[in-house]
Amino acid sequence: MRLKRYKLNKGDTIAVLAPSSGKAAEFPNVYKKGIKNLEEVFGLKVKEYRTAKMNDQELYNNPRIRAEDINSAFDDAEVRGIITTIGGDDSVRILPFLDKNIIRNNPKLFMGYSDATIVLTYLNQLGLASFHGPSVMAGFAQTKNLPHSFQDHVNKFLFSDFGELEYKSYEAFCDGYKDWNAPETSGEISILQKNHGWNWINGKDDATGELFGGCIEALEFLKSTIYWPKENFWNNKVLFLETSEEKPTINQVKYMLRNYGTQGIFRKISALFFGRAIFYSNEEKVELEKMIFDVVVEEFGAKELPLVTNMDFGHTDPQFILPLGVRIDVSISNKSVMLNATE
Repeated sequence: MRLKRYKLNKGDTIAVLAPSSGKAAEFPNVYKKGIKNLEEVFGLKVKEYRTAKMNDQELYNNPRIRAEDINSAFDDAEVRGIITTIGGDDSVRILPFLDKNIIRNNPKLFMGYSDATIVLTYLNQLGLASFHGPSVMAGFAQTKNLPHSFQDHVNKFLFSDFGELEYKSYEAFCDGYKDWNAPETSGEISILQKNHGWNWINGKDDATGELFGGCIEALEFLKSTIYWPKENFWNNKVLFLETSEEKPTINQVKYMLRNYGTQGIFRKISALFFGRAIFYSNEEKVELEKMIFDVVVEEFGAKELPLVTNMDFGHTDPQFILPLGVRIDVSISNKSVMLNATE
């Protein structure tokens, strides 16, 4: 899938809205920092929709209004892209109110992660590219305190007409942010740690396929619903999964993965990526990685499936932008991952 029609230009207007959480009302200083960085660092104009500053209770009580904001942003000729304020936990409740005709007829960049995985999946199933990446409050608010390579990545991804883009691990990462209740630390991050790179734990041959995935807990909401991809969808997909800040137990992740295995998904996909698990100790990360290998490779027999863990997407900072529906090439021999947006 070509990304040219989703490309932004400096000075373009983007919509900011909340599909789920009202954290912008709870932590306005963090929200304002994110808006400021979008404007001053990335040169975008921001159009704030009504849900952007609504509180949790208002948003919870009004799933239709949340959906209407998304419909309106897609229908707004002034708006070239949409970025979520942050995640949440009930975007699934807005799906019946989304207008697929408006959205399908006005394709534009939509970016977020965590619970926004729900909307990203919905857009993907309509045949649009959707963008798993930073949100206003988690990613853009921290831009100036993250390695400069994050700005470079965002600029190249959003504003350049690239054909191919190689993903390379960031030099450092952090788990979470400083206290959002303290205005003086708005946009500051926890301690940066050295990034030792990705772990290539399985696979013999190179692979290629279309990206699909997101937050593993959010995707659970969609299973066995009309919004879950059909059986033949999974052929030759590169599935990417990551855990949220709620830190599901290793057993919980195991049970979720067994569901994918029972659906036959590990036999159909081309590769599997796992994001760096936030708030897990180093020992827990090792245990998590072993469990992923045991379930995918040993229990469900995906002996040759390329499997890469500890990658820089999802609930980690800085994070990659991963476009659902776009081809990605995985080289086992070179240990490289290349996005191919030429088709």
